Amino acid sequence: MKAAEAQLDIAVYAGRRRRLARAMGAGVAVIPTAPERRRNADAHYPYRFDSYFYYLSGFDEPEATLVVVAGEAPKALLFCRERNEEREIWEGLRHGPQAARERFGFDEAHPIAKLDEVLASLIENQPALFYPVGADPQWDARAMKWLNEARAKVRAGVAAPERVQEVRALLDDMRLVKDAHELSIMRRAAAISAEAHRRAMCATKPGRREYEIEAELLHEFRRSGAQSPAYAPIVAGGANACVLHYVANDAPLRDGELLLIDAGCELDGYASDLTRTFPVNGRFSGAQREVYELVLAAHRAAMDKVRAGNAWNEPHDAAVRTLAQGMLDLKLLRGGLDEALEKETYKRFYMHRTGHWLGLDVHDAGDYKRSGRWRALEPGMTLTVEPGLYIRAAPDVPEPLRNTGVRIEDDVLVGEGACEVLTAGAPKAVDDIEALIRDGRAAI
Repeated sequence: MKAAEAQLDIAVYAGRRRRLARAMGAGVAVIPTAPERRRNADAHYPYRFDSYFYYLSGFDEPEATLVVVAGEAPKALLFCRERNEEREIWEGLRHGPQAARERFGFDEAHPIAKLDEVLASLIENQPALFYPVGADPQWDARAMKWLNEARAKVRAGVAAPERVQEVRALLDDMRLVKDAHELSIMRRAAAISAEAHRRAMCATKPGRREYEIEAELLHEFRRSGAQSPAYAPIVAGGANACVLHYVANDAPLRDGELLLIDAGCELDGYASDLTRTFPVNGRFSGAQREVYELVLAAHRAAMDKVRAGNAWNEPHDAAVRTLAQGMLDLKLLRGGLDEALEKETYKRFYMHRTGHWLGLDVHDAGDYKRSGRWRALEPGMTLTVEPGLYIRAAPDVPEPLRNTGVRIEDDVLVGEGACEVLTAGAPKAVDDIEALIRDGRAAI
């Protein structure tokens, strides 16, 4: 990393820590990273840091905790592992406190083993202790231990914090509106995922299995620099697409069926989340095209409502109205549109919401309602738009529509006018999909 880039990183994360200190007003915040998780015996799952911790620190090692002290002289302290030559032979470089302080711009850094000792004195005479309340019973017990140690000194004139407060509530609002540093990463993650979906479309043909197409996605993720999938990929052919969180990915792909792929990469901590549905043989049948065009119309209706000032629920309401009318037209529902909306009979075929926040987490931090009202969209917010239609086989379902699952999902950035579609590189118009598959197969 170039020096200028390193300085930019330091400024970004230090700025976020200062914002947290201002939001706290006074007190001490403790934000631990995620622990390592054992898979079996002495093997561990691939490590992934805690999103809140990383948002404030940029530090990706395990066994670390960030402490932010607010007030007239705010400061940020990192507690992390010490250098250990033997463990570094096996596991790779550890920064150690001194190097971590310099590289990541902390005011102080200490060995992680000193956390309890330092915290016990830091919280003395502070009005509040902020930490992720209820996230981990061990950290709850640890926080109570610090408080009780401070309370035990009352006769020496020491006051313990009078309140314990959830720190994630402050950070959620910060994380909800993305800064330029975050958006540059998210645009790149979205572009990688879009290219992976294009690759998957070209590689799909009857007789291959779902996991072969999953392998094409994973290859493109890593080839382009992403560290991992952002979630378990869904590669669902035929009736499997009617299972919302299908991840077995082991069935054969059959001529005449659709393939639904919901897969996104994680790049430098940030997720992309992209879904495309297309025909295994490269050509939509008449019934498949009807269902697909309906979902695409709902997608467009929702996207039209993704703009600053609109309520969070407006894209969902627009998609539901379009889908419900389409279900009536396709003879999936009976009655009228008002009845379908009032009684929610559409939920038989469309049972999930039309989107969610996106960022360091696939379902990112942030409330959707405030004081009982849907939150207003603001420039810099990032979210998904993902209507779908899932038509399981049943006697009252027209036969050509049975076992048809379609979802179309994009990652979008809220602006003052029309939203920016981060995942626009993956085609979603019928003619564009068919042309890509045709031309891509010809090139193989």
